[in-house]
Amino acid sequence: MSFYSGVLLRFGFASPEGASDSGIVGGKEAKPHSRPYMASLQVGKDHTCGGILIRQDFVLTSAHCKRAGMTVVLGAHNIGRQEASQQRMEVAEFIPHPQYRKFVYDVMLLKVNTDMSDTGGPRLNVFCLQGDSGGPLLCNNKLRGLMAFTVLNKCSHDEFPHVFMKVSFFVPWIQSVMQRF
Repeated sequence: MSFYSGVLLRFGFASPEGASDSGIVGGKEAKPHSRPYMASLQVGKDHTCGGILIRQDFVLTSAHCKRAGMTVVLGAHNIGRQEASQQRMEVAEFIPHPQYRKFVYDVMLLKVNTDMSDTGGPRLNVFCLQGDSGGPLLCNNKLRGLMAFTVLNKCSHDEFPHVFMKVSFFVPWIQSVMQRF
């Protein structure tokens, strides 16, 4: 079974010329604070990867995103600004998949120090979201994948595929880790 299960998405409707000032390609800016479960993983004030809150004390992301001094930020609409809605939590424990090797088993749980406020998880009817490394792919309101990789510096070009890791393959591992806490 392929760990990426051949999930290659090509957004034929997107083009570099269609990019907005925010960097959004082929889509539109989300309503502020409509996706509170979306996480920005930061070192200092620099965004390094995306993630998704899957339980009040766990964030799911890609294992290659691991950085010393990383914090999880939830509730941000604009990660470039401090907003009253933001929750910033230190990572208490990095839990990469035990078989993680560069492009294989590239999944990690982040245990945060304290429970995040209840975000309610995905509620809106979402077609599919593209995120940066570790960012979630939601289809029909369900978590389906995590952004694994794309061609370096080509994520806004529709001729290059974006590769997502299939989350359902890792559900038994995710559940076994979270049961320990």
